[in-house]
Order: sequence, then C-alpha cells, then structure tokens
Amino acid sequence: MNFLKIISGFFLSLLILTMSLVVPPVLCEAQSTPDSSRKEPFWNFHFQSTVTAQYHPAFTARYSGVNSLDNSAESTVSITSTLFFGARLWQGAQVYFNPELSGGSGFSKTTGVAGFPNGEVYRVSDVAPHVYIARFYFRQLIPLRGDRSRKADEVNHVAGLEPDSYVSINIGKFSIMDFFDNNSYSHDPRTQFYNWALMGNGAWDYPANTRGYTYGLVSELVKRGWALKFGIVMMPVIPNGSKMDFNLWRSNSVALEFQKNYTIGSQPGVVRVMGYLSQAQMGSYRDAMTWGQARDTVPLLAFSRGYGHTKYGFGVNVEHAISRDVGIFLRGSWNDGHNETFTFTEIDRAFSMGFSLGGKLWWMPDDHLGLAFLVNGLSAFHRDFLKAGGSGFIIGDGALNYAPEFITEVYYSFRFFAKGLWLTPDFQFILHPAYNLDRGPAYVFGIRAHFAI
Repeated sequence: MNFLKIISGFFLSLLILTMSLVVPPVLCEAQSTPDSSRKEPFWNFHFQSTVTAQYHPAFTARYSGVNSLDNSAESTVSITSTLFFGARLWQGAQVYFNPELSGGSGFSKTTGVAGFPNGEVYRVSDVAPHVYIARFYFRQLIPLRGDRSRKADEVNHVAGLEPDSYVSINIGKFSIMDFFDNNSYSHDPRTQFYNWALMGNGAWDYPANTRGYTYGLVSELVKRGWALKFGIVMMPVIPNGSKMDFNLWRSNSVALEFQKNYTIGSQPGVVRVMGYLSQAQMGSYRDAMTWGQARDTVPLLAFSRGYGHTKYGFGVNVEHAISRDVGIFLRGSWNDGHNETFTFTEIDRAFSMGFSLGGKLWWMPDDHLGLAFLVNGLSAFHRDFLKAGGSGFIIGDGALNYAPEFITEVYYSFRFFAKGLWLTPDFQFILHPAYNLDRGPAYVFGIRAHFAI
C-alpha cells in the first residue's frame, strides 16, 4: 500500500511539472536594469523530482529496541518533487516560492542509524505523499561598491547583474542549510551523497521542523575572497515537531559562519568555520536519568523538558579542488551533548572526509564518482542515557554496548538518456549502527533517479 502511495505521488509530480510548463509566456517578460541596456529576466522557474529506492539485507543483532534498525531485510521507496519560482521585485530585491511534494520514509520508520542512509526522507508518521510550502522568502541585496558581475540562472536565483560585494537580508521560510555549511562536493542528497551526515556537519543539530525547514532571518556580508553569515531562526515546540515555537525570547537558534576562499597554485578552495547556539524546550539527559533512577525505570526525556535548556557547538568545513575533475572535502563538528537532540539527528561528535571525481578522467564527462568516510560519536551524557534504556527520536536499542558509528559511502552518477535525468547507484557500509557494538554491520544498496530542469 505504501508503495502504491509513492507511485501515485510520482504521477502527481509529473502532473505538476506538465502544468508548470504551460505557464503563460507573458509572465516571463524581461525588464531592463538601470545599469545595463540588456534586458534581464523578470522571473525564473525550475523543477526537480527525486525517487530513491533502498534495500538492506538481514544482519546480526543481539537485541533490538523501540528505535532500532530492523535487522531483518527491508526495502523502501521515497519521492520528493519541488517547484522553484523566483521573481524580481525592485532593484536588488527578489522573492522565492517553493511548493514541494514528498512521500515515503526510511528504513524502520527512519530510525536506528544516526548517520541515516537517505537524506531525502523525514521523520514523519504518514508516508503518503503530501504537498506543502518548503520555502517562501524575500531577499534584498545592498551593494557595498560599484563592481558587478553577471550571475547565472539557478535554483532560487534569478539571473542578472549583481554586486560583487554586498550585504544580503533573507527573511521568511527556508532551510538554514541553504545558506550555511555548504560544500561543492558534499551537500545535496539529490545529486551527491545520500547520507544525512554528509549534507552538512553531523553534530550541528540544525534548526528545522519535521521536513527540514524553519522561519527566520539570515544576513550575509559578502566581499571578494570572504564572507560572514549570521542567522536567527525558530525552533519547533517538541523534538522533530512540525509546529514551531513562537516564544522567540526563550526558543530560537543562532548561527554564525565565516567563509574564506583561497587558492593553492591555480586550484581554489574554501574554509568555513561555524558556531551555533540553540535554546528550546529540550530534555536533559542528566535529569532524565535522575527521574528514571528515582522510579527504577528507564529514563524518559519527556519528564525533563522545559525552557532554559540549550545546545551549542561548532563545525569546520573544507573543500579543495585538486584539479578540474578531482575535489576533496572534510568536515569536523562537535556539540556539548548535555541536552537532547531536538531537530536533526543524534550525533554529538562527527568527522567526515571524501572526494569527488569527474567523469572526464575516464572519457565520460557527465559522470561523477564519490567516496566518503564518516565517524560519528556521542557525548558521555548521551551515552549513559542510552545505556540505561533511554531513547531519542532517532536511536534507542534499549541498551548500549557503545562504539563509534563508522560509515563508508560510494556513489556513481550518470546521465540516463534524456537531458536532465540522472541515475545514481549507491552503496553504504554501516558499522555499529546507532553506536551499538552488538548490532550490525548493515549493508545498504540504493538507486536514485533525479530529474531537474
């Protein structure tokens, strides 16, 4: 039944695409910019649809709990489809609107692995396809000097002349990862690595609702060679919740990132350093343990939740081009781990590294090969909580024989017949899923179809 719902979602996506292609051409009239006689596009439109199928065979497990990865064989299918509309309002101002459809879930209702193997799925109770507004935000650029360059048409970016040095203000609904912790080789689960912990710094409990979006403000100071970004956004009322908390004084998340571009020889690279502080009605691992010990039962985070609890951390993100067709990346991140994971996944320490190869190296210029290695870990507070039988919203086996979670992922992406259609087979090896020496290893095989215009 769930498979049929996903298929129906796929055909609904095709219907949305067909309708979008017959938008009256008058809407695409160009306008002249004051600094050029060339007419700039007034608006733009893009579309993507991604279907991901995954399978893991049975694996060994001495015991299982409420949030364990099922150790019998499993298969899943997920879909997302997104329309990307953008329009110019006045000089330097744009608005972006992204309705989205998604359906399906990950293995075991998206539980049992901290570095979850499919970044296109969410922790939702209903796997049927649903349509919602993913992004709806306003962007204003304020130039700092007269130099301008022509920017290409991209997703959520209308083509045209823009200042090279500017301050931007972005207000509305978006994913904070649209602006922070970017990486050319490891950021997008629709076209690159599948794994959650390769979309960004794994130990960044990045603020979002159930589907990965939030409301707030992001401001950027962009100069030649460097950038500084600041964001303040909303947190959900409960962990992994869809309802956002409007008590902004006591519930919010702040992020600050410095980006430095550099060149070694003739090859470019980027270093990003980020810090964040979140406050919300989080549960405390220590208080949950105290509550459970007093009642001789397993610790429950629900009885330790309240305002005043925080989570802070930092991350380092590096990318470097070895040549035009070879790039490497690495990330390292840490958070204090005193209070519960609230919005992303249960990782308190993370390190990842890998590389991306362009297909020109083997006479297939449209292909890409990626290989990455991840190590995820937990704080002592988080570890003790799970050992005592506690569970978060992602992991919890009822007990814990602790070991770091090691993951290796390799993918190969190639264009399949039609322009804009890509197939990407993928393999992931997961050692100690959910940090448990008594479970696994798990082997995950996947195939992804991605169509974009």
